Amino acid sequence: MYTAADLRKGLKVQIDGVPYIVTDFDFSKPGKGQALYRCKMRSMITGNQLVQTYRSNDKFDKPDLEERKMQYLYCQGEEYHFMDTGNYEQLVIDKEHLGDNVNYMIDNMDMEVLFFQDKPIDVSMPMFVNLMVTKADPWAKGDTSGSDSKPVTVETGYVLQVPPFVEEGDKIQIDTRTGAYVTRVKE
Repeated sequence: MYTAADLRKGLKVQIDGVPYIVTDFDFSKPGKGQALYRCKMRSMITGNQLVQTYRSNDKFDKPDLEERKMQYLYCQGEEYHFMDTGNYEQLVIDKEHLGDNVNYMIDNMDMEVLFFQDKPIDVSMPMFVNLMVTKADPWAKGDTSGSDSKPVTVETGYVLQVPPFVEEGDKIQIDTRTGAYVTRVKE
């Protein structure tokens, strides 16, 4: 059980049977009366935002969250198949729950899957992934009409902007938080 005094950014609480994560937090103590805790929270299931003010005696339940190490196996249509590396059970997560993570997932990649009441609600990707460039248009030397970048397609089908020296067949590092190019990877 948490109290309002325990609230801080990143804390996960359960309100009305739904897990929330605190995204913003503000504390104020008026001249008289109880302290007030103003919070912005995001539902970990639907993504909806909740803005609420609590008093110091308000209490919150701890959500029944469990994180499991899983391996991404393959994609079949809109379904993504994972295997629990501990007990080898397989799990299917639809594309909607994975969001932009599908742009960086390659077969046999290890990641953390967050469960709430034995249902997957979130997938934690590594901060950086190395992906092979499968399509890159040649850069025309002396082309100064645009910026110093060009679009390339990586093995997952994701298209991003990279410097002109990146060629087809190169392996590049991508930041999964922003989807941006980081560096070329030497093998």
